[in-house]
Amino acid sequence: MRLSDFDYPLPEELIAQFPAAERTASRLLHVDGAHLADRMFAELPEFLRPGDVLVFNDTRVIKARLYGQKPTGGQVEVLVERILNDHDALAFVRASKTPKPGSRIVIGDSVEFEMLARQGDLFRLRCHGGDSLLEVLERHGRLPLPPYIAHAPETLDEARYQTVYASQPGAVAAPTAGLHFDEAMLARLDALGVTRATVTLHVGAGTFQPVRVENIAEHRMHSERFFIPEATVAAIREARETGGRILAVGTTSLRALESAARDGELQAGEGDTNLFITPGYRFRVVERLLTNFHLPKSTLLMLVSAFGGHDHLRAAYAHAVAARYRFFSYGDAMLIENAPAA
Repeated sequence: MRLSDFDYPLPEELIAQFPAAERTASRLLHVDGAHLADRMFAELPEFLRPGDVLVFNDTRVIKARLYGQKPTGGQVEVLVERILNDHDALAFVRASKTPKPGSRIVIGDSVEFEMLARQGDLFRLRCHGGDSLLEVLERHGRLPLPPYIAHAPETLDEARYQTVYASQPGAVAAPTAGLHFDEAMLARLDALGVTRATVTLHVGAGTFQPVRVENIAEHRMHSERFFIPEATVAAIREARETGGRILAVGTTSLRALESAARDGELQAGEGDTNLFITPGYRFRVVERLLTNFHLPKSTLLMLVSAFGGHDHLRAAYAHAVAARYRFFSYGDAMLIENAPAA
């Protein structure tokens, strides 16, 4: 397929710049093949039944953007892509001249980053100064809001650009489908008899990188780290035996599950994934997907088109634009039933 097959017109005013007043106050577009239904996210429990499994990504967004200086005084911007250990990270670095191995970046009064090596578009940096990398980011970093959100991070963003169940620090972008859930909604799901399970996939900045080739088969996905607990594998196995359905909360949960089942059977454990899901992909684990609306020509739009059917998703997005849904990270949600062959 071609990149142009995944384009659509989007008025700029439909890109949500701030979250809804309440997490569950968003709209919900239900996509079941050619059938579309305009609902509210607060009605989500009506689509579920006891024994269903909802799989959440419990990653936590870190304050991954840092501003510093070279020893010579030149300004440097660092965006951490992945934490490797207590002191090392892979990061994008923006400076007037490309840093060389051994060069230093000064953050604040007492923190130095040393550039160890270049790895493609990324730089391996080591944090010196005694504190762990996570502590340095928490103290000096800024929340890395997506490029389509125009305002600088505010106190509201630090709370709302984070799921209420986030527990594993390491993401540089939020798993945005989960932003719609509050504690009251989670309690409603528990009372309904729905099983909640988790995976961890640390979303990287590569999720915002554009596809630069017209033939999408030539695109190479960025790699992200994921972990599947044994308890999640057991919950999914039990649901399959008892007629429960598997709903992935977000494309990141879906990619983690499908990556862990590439050999045919879902396996617990951890690894890296660069799984690129496009129309024609056969889904092994996930039957239903809760997601936000995605950017034109993006790999995530390709994924949801593979899941719900390319023509169905084109029609759903056209409907959402006409119905003035709110788009992207702080926007509204979709519940998509698996119909890849349509």
